[in-house]
Amino acid sequence: MSNLRQKWITAPLLNWIKKVLPPISDTEREAMEAGEVWWDAQLLSGKPDWNQLLDMGPPELTDAEQAFLDGPVEELCRMVDDWKITHEDYDISPELWEFLKKNRFFGIIIPEEFGGLGFSPTAHAQIVTKISTRSTTVGVTVMVPNSLGPGELLMAHGTEEQKNHFLPRLADGREIPCFGLTSPEAGSDAAAMVDRGVVCYQEYNGERTLGMRVNWHKRYITLGPVATILGLAFKLYDPEHILGEEEELGITVALVPTDTEGVTIGQRHLPAMQAFQNGPNWGKDVFIPMDWVIGGQDNIGHGWHMLMSALAAGRGISLPSLSTGGAKMAARTTGAYASIREQFGIPIGKFEGVQRRLAEIASIAYVLDSAHKTTTRALDQGRKPAVVSAIMKAHATNGLRQAVNDAMDIHAGKAIMDGPLNYLGNVYRAVPVAITVEGANILTRSLMIFGQGAIRCHPYLLQEMEAATNDNREEGIKALDALLPKHMLFQLKTFCRAVFHGWTGGLFASSPKGVGDAAKYYRQMNRYSAVLTLVTEISLMSLGGALKRKELISARLGDVLSELYLLSAMLKRFKDDGSPQGDRPLLEFAMRAGMHNIEVSLLEVFHNFPMRFVGQVMQFLTMPWGHSIRMASDRQARACAELIMEPGESRDRLTQGVFLGNEGDGVDLVEKAFLHSHETADIRAKMKKGGVRALDDESIDAAVSQKLISEEEAKKIRITSEAVHKAIQVDHFEKLT
Repeated sequence: MSNLRQKWITAPLLNWIKKVLPPISDTEREAMEAGEVWWDAQLLSGKPDWNQLLDMGPPELTDAEQAFLDGPVEELCRMVDDWKITHEDYDISPELWEFLKKNRFFGIIIPEEFGGLGFSPTAHAQIVTKISTRSTTVGVTVMVPNSLGPGELLMAHGTEEQKNHFLPRLADGREIPCFGLTSPEAGSDAAAMVDRGVVCYQEYNGERTLGMRVNWHKRYITLGPVATILGLAFKLYDPEHILGEEEELGITVALVPTDTEGVTIGQRHLPAMQAFQNGPNWGKDVFIPMDWVIGGQDNIGHGWHMLMSALAAGRGISLPSLSTGGAKMAARTTGAYASIREQFGIPIGKFEGVQRRLAEIASIAYVLDSAHKTTTRALDQGRKPAVVSAIMKAHATNGLRQAVNDAMDIHAGKAIMDGPLNYLGNVYRAVPVAITVEGANILTRSLMIFGQGAIRCHPYLLQEMEAATNDNREEGIKALDALLPKHMLFQLKTFCRAVFHGWTGGLFASSPKGVGDAAKYYRQMNRYSAVLTLVTEISLMSLGGALKRKELISARLGDVLSELYLLSAMLKRFKDDGSPQGDRPLLEFAMRAGMHNIEVSLLEVFHNFPMRFVGQVMQFLTMPWGHSIRMASDRQARACAELIMEPGESRDRLTQGVFLGNEGDGVDLVEKAFLHSHETADIRAKMKKGGVRALDDESIDAAVSQKLISEEEAKKIRITSEAVHKAIQVDHFEKLT
């Protein structure tokens, strides 16, 4: 019976799979094999096991990590003058460089045995987050050596000799690293690089040495202008077959001292007026000995896999940390400013249009911080979730863009006028850089998140594709035959679950124990997971390889997967925090926004599906009632806005880690004015009740003479008035050169 099934069912099906499923290039295969799947696989299973996520617990810091945050990181932030860095020196000062090296900021992830700090991903992320609330330039300078680059690659793939030599020098700053991947011909498609090396023998240090003669042109290389060691990616060829029969050996990664003969370090780029070191470099017939290859000769041709493995972890830390810090800073300062800045006799934060924007800023900060913590917690446990890291990079940087845009609108002239008192302008200018690097967001969204996620997270699809491409046809048929019954059962369960939850609005979906009245959100997450899984199955079966070319369909399905991850992380964070009632407005506002976005994305998939009838069927099966989730109400938006406009535990919890500035800084002034304003709220209310609304000296004296307030209260009001006056000031310059 098995043989007959294989002959009449499995074999024809294998032929069909070869035709319809998207082909996978070698670089795509290596990218998918790098890293691993995690909670994203549960979200594409149709029935997530919430215990897998919730049982992880909250991220934690060791005593040493907390001490470093409270000590050197705090001291570093106090030393920074971001205006001077970005508008006068265009670099961090020599004193800051020395402080970074002395305190091993470039060795955060390097183990203690090699002279580094040996901190966890969570600590690494929180350090970068806090620094980024003070200075993007300093944040990037610390971020890059601890992200994708020589340090991480050496730890994972280096020889013992390479580790023992380079890691201590990287940890204490004797070596400043950069990584050369991007070239003029290859940006997001880094595998298309034309940088080329040829295996050869050459005289080196007086001996005939096996190595490579390499030519390259790299650009946009962060820390490139000041680097002493260059991690270099290039394609290696062996036309003389010195190493074996293969001529094209693949992408290879080597460490090249920047003072090597033939290496040229170019002048600096100026990325969106940001002052972190960035620039091009070239190599002309540079001889690279074989032992400069990271991991030695055995790692020739494995560079792409090495890079993708590093990116699977690093992309979930670096830019998401910067983005989370920026969003939290925007939430804290904008809430404070909207509370103290009055127009028409009332704080601007009382205007409903402003409240909606405040609510969005606060909810973005909550979402990003939640997802950031969840992702780093997974990294702490040794996971390398490639798809989740791509989600984090794209959606964290997009979230930062929206939060800062809204913050700029609310601050208005205060944020437009540049100068040392402007704490938003430089973050605003930096956002396009974050959007662009480590994979441009447009392509990450339209090609990577769902394109990789659908295949990697599916319980059977990748195995079926491997069976279909097996050179041994008989083995492929047997492997596929074993998978088919499991896949068919999976499809049947997914179909029943998605249709049932779709028609009943998720009312009867399950939820984990101990989540209280947040259970309604878990039920909706289960509903959307089932719908996404079914839509994925139908899309792959009906479009096959054409799905890769339908980038907008893929992007919208990726948006659904991304929102599911972000909302899941938020539910986890709410539970980890003890389900505080004060945070509920944040949870409600952000959950409604995310679920609304999921439904919009799904309906757009159905309405734009290339096979119109199939799209209609999918909508009928899974969303027969159309939109079922409305955006947050005005009341919910008001509650969310007030949370960051009033002192309290929720505001502090949301913006934990924001550096509050040195004496007289813009952030310091607005924070002090905010606190004084709330301390004197009752006094000002008495004055207004008595008909005195202004806070000038004459009005305050009138209030005292009318016995509306006491002399002591008048003194407090004068302090508040002066604090507000200072906080709303902008810079002016005698002459611009």
